[in-house]
Amino acid sequence: MTLAMVSRPPWLKVRLPGLGRYYEVRKELGRLGVHTVCEEARCPNAAECWGGGTATFMILGEVCTRGCRFCAVQTGHPAKPPAEDEPERVAEAAERLGLRYVVLTSVDRDDLPDGGAAHFAATVRALRQRLPEATLEVLTPDFGGNEGSLVEVAGSGAEVLGHNLETVRSLSPRVRDRRCSHDLSLKVLERYRALAPRCLTKSSLLLGIGETEAEVLSCLGELRAVGVDWVTLGQYLRPTRKHAPVRSFVPPEKFLELGVAARALGFPLVTSGPLVRSSYRAAEEGALEVLRERQASAPR
Repeated sequence: MTLAMVSRPPWLKVRLPGLGRYYEVRKELGRLGVHTVCEEARCPNAAECWGGGTATFMILGEVCTRGCRFCAVQTGHPAKPPAEDEPERVAEAAERLGLRYVVLTSVDRDDLPDGGAAHFAATVRALRQRLPEATLEVLTPDFGGNEGSLVEVAGSGAEVLGHNLETVRSLSPRVRDRRCSHDLSLKVLERYRALAPRCLTKSSLLLGIGETEAEVLSCLGELRAVGVDWVTLGQYLRPTRKHAPVRSFVPPEKFLELGVAARALGFPLVTSGPLVRSSYRAAEEGALEVLRERQASAPR
């Protein structure tokens, strides 16, 4: 899988934002003081997603208590608790943008007793009140494995419960914060599946950090074994020189092969490509169809 390249290959080039909808979304989010992971994590798909009128909201502030070596979000000690009016501001933004599929993610907040789980649930409820027909996805921290926090989020009313494994087992201690754990992440996903059988569970891997293909396939097997329904695979891109270096640029055809392998393992949903990120094209009809089937067949 390894390819030695100094600069980004042509398949990682993205178009610049155009006029119109992209700037409308940016202006509206700024007016309401709402943060998005699109900006904070320097997502390469911001132009495409914002141009189409979608965004992934980032709650619980802008400062993460963890310092993973692949992530561009600011790390440190948050100076204040989460804003009490943030759930309503996020819901208002989603309503004004006319979203039918809303994604919520957050920084880690190890300084809070519940890791911010109650704030996640409050934001989901605010969104549901304003957008009763929308599909809601949450991409959460591990909450330190706190059972009460997982129960809170799983019962919030979101239809898709996500937590990212990020990388393979051997690299996890080197590129994730020391408080993260490969096995804990798997346990979080397993608990979400058990707590909310009518929901979809989702996770993501970034490639090109130094993993082998065999490790990726092993990791996919672990995710499927704990009941993950939806996996996304994308290329790691180094945010700054302070972050972990890119070890390889994985070509599009390899992402296609890994996508086929993931489907063969039984994942109902696979999104795989160099520019794919956790919430990329989350509102595709395929996801909604699988969700409807799950809700119809799973016990209440």
